[in-house]
Amino acid sequence: MCPVICISGIDTDIGKTVATGLMARTLLSQGYSTITQKIVQTGCSGLADDIKMHRKLMGIDLLPEDFSGQTCPYTFRKPCSPHLAAELEHKIINPEEITGATESLAADYEYVLLEGAGGLLVPLTSEITFLDYLQKQKYPLIIVTSSRLGSINHTLGALELAKGRGIEVKGVVYNCYGENDDEIRCDSRKIFASYLLKYSFLPNIVDLESKDTYFEQGKQLDCMCFF
Repeated sequence: MCPVICISGIDTDIGKTVATGLMARTLLSQGYSTITQKIVQTGCSGLADDIKMHRKLMGIDLLPEDFSGQTCPYTFRKPCSPHLAAELEHKIINPEEITGATESLAADYEYVLLEGAGGLLVPLTSEITFLDYLQKQKYPLIIVTSSRLGSINHTLGALELAKGRGIEVKGVVYNCYGENDDEIRCDSRKIFASYLLKYSFLPNIVDLESKDTYFEQGKQLDCMCFF
């Protein structure tokens, strides 16, 4: 079974979709067969928007696994928490179906990057959060953060939650897009590195710039420290 690595953000719209796609692109450039998966997508119907973005960032066409639903077993129209979005469509998210899809992908690829929905404590069902799911599957985690107000609190909270649940954190992606305060950025990085070490994780922090940098300049995300 190939490595499955999860990517979660400290909040919604924090940059985890871009980070996931660019990490997959970097792995592809290193010669690793890689696919991305979205645990559940809300706010759309049919093929998941985040999967489409992953493929664009990876520089490849949509894959057969995308059309079959393996890379995102559940999509719901209302942009809200997965458990509510499913309830409004009279459906139930079955975590075992997600796991089965992941295992099927892992049999054919060297890496599967699994993007979460929202933050760690987002409910997948009325009884199970994304964090519960990670703990059960024992998947390692990469956390996407930024310089927005509250990010230190949320990032350290995510690290403590992961440590308490026995989940390995591979490191942090620091989304620098739109960030203009070098003092905040420098201070946050120091704090994140310090707390990664405090919780016995490697102090891996990767800066994420505007996605245009990676398209127009052909730059790769320097993320191999995670793998």
